[in-house]
Amino acid sequence: MTQAELRLCSLLLQEHFGEIVEKVGNSLLRTGPRPLRLLVGDTGLLPDQVKKALCVLIQHNLVRYEAQPRGFVEYEARSERILRILRYPRYIYTAKTLYGDPGELLVEELLLHGHLPMSCAVARVADRLTETMEDGKTMDYTEVSSTFVRLADTHFIQRCPTAPENPQSTKGPQAPAPALAIAEKDMYLVPQFSLVGKGKRRRSCDEEEEGEHKAKRKKQEGGSSETPPDDGIYWQVNQERFHQHFRDQALVSAVASRMDQTSSEVVRTMLRMSEVTTASGASHTQPLSSNEIFRSLPAGYNIGKQVLDQYLALLADDPLEFVGKSGDSGGGTYTVSILSSWAPPSPFPHPSLITLLLHRFGSRCARIFRLLLRKKHLEQKQVEDFAMIPAKEAKDMLYRMLSENLVSLQEIPKTPDHAPSRTFYLYTVNVMAAARMLLHRCYKSVANLMERRQHEMRENKRLLEKSQRVEAILASMQATGAEAAQLHEVEEMITGPERQQLENLKRNVNKMDASENQVDETIFVLESFIESTMKRL
Repeated sequence: MTQAELRLCSLLLQEHFGEIVEKVGNSLLRTGPRPLRLLVGDTGLLPDQVKKALCVLIQHNLVRYEAQPRGFVEYEARSERILRILRYPRYIYTAKTLYGDPGELLVEELLLHGHLPMSCAVARVADRLTETMEDGKTMDYTEVSSTFVRLADTHFIQRCPTAPENPQSTKGPQAPAPALAIAEKDMYLVPQFSLVGKGKRRRSCDEEEEGEHKAKRKKQEGGSSETPPDDGIYWQVNQERFHQHFRDQALVSAVASRMDQTSSEVVRTMLRMSEVTTASGASHTQPLSSNEIFRSLPAGYNIGKQVLDQYLALLADDPLEFVGKSGDSGGGTYTVSILSSWAPPSPFPHPSLITLLLHRFGSRCARIFRLLLRKKHLEQKQVEDFAMIPAKEAKDMLYRMLSENLVSLQEIPKTPDHAPSRTFYLYTVNVMAAARMLLHRCYKSVANLMERRQHEMRENKRLLEKSQRVEAILASMQATGAEAAQLHEVEEMITGPERQQLENLKRNVNKMDASENQVDETIFVLESFIESTMKRL
């Protein structure tokens, strides 16, 4: 794990879970799997604090544990899961795009709490949606439940592994930690029960106190709340399914830019037909016949069967291998080659690399880089001629890119003694090495953005607190029906320069948040490219 990744993981843990959890997580990231005793000694925290921090991290799937043969439990941080915290806004926005407000809030609640039972998640979302509705309107549980079922059917959420109900044997020594597991057929199975109810609005302070007194009195009298019907069945967000959706969207966009909109719609249809049956790490989708694809095309695309066959043949013959064909009987079957599309000679990392070159070295370096991508291997003289750049400038640019690991130099000797006068020196682009370098820079960029945002918030902490107090006073006065003059008087507690400073802060923070999301999109493309390339090796 690189220093840039370690720094970013620490910042993410501190921002989302606080200093104690960050200290425990940072210790695990630096030292690897460790038992509780060594964790307590390394962090200098109390054993109870370390236990609670580990509970939080396990709840959010950021730490895994494993019982060792010698009778103790080792805890290991999952750095890849911690880094995915950056992608949470993208998961939530995707759920909103596909399933509306209930889908957005369900995914948000599951990400916020790590995992939740269905009944709890539905009740929370219904309450939040009711808060946003007009007076007298409420959100029914059944509507939120149907969205929850749709999310499970399309595998965007899944059930958490559980401990076995029947222990294997009571004679042997008991395991220090339960082994969690779940059958694949039960992973997306929603329990059959009906949730009846409506969302509730947040009560006033007096009503909350009265409700607390009633709850305490009921508890003292021995009354207990009834057990929910799905007690013990917890659900979590299936991040791999979201990543599969992102890769599918990128693949459709790549086909549209290389060919045309109709070709991309054909590929989109094939991906949609096999999105649930294809595993997230599969190299290609399930085989589909042209007849099946033709029947599943959207109603707006009035293309004939013969035209569809021509499009499929063009996609199958393309050098980038977006679509593969197997067999000729009955017109053959077609698959979308997911692994081949992302591995070299995939075009996905090229725009990010070229953008980096444009900003750091200028348009001429980007021209040389594109030339090397197209021609594969070139001597320095050939680079000068093809790129139409003077020899001195071309030499300087090639050496600058070589020092940044964006291009590499390959020696091809004519004789066994490797004499420089009898050796060809060819420049080429090692896309894998360049992608790793850019990924490392992206991690550093996100960490810098987060630190800058935290610095801005610290510098303006007193002003932000003052603004929050004024807003709270205004809200309470509006609730009690205060006059406009009184409200205006309270608003003037924040002066004009302070208001301008708050607007500048808000604008800067929004820019940094948007930049973090944009850099994370680049991180996802580079990670997918590197992962697919490693699988093909």
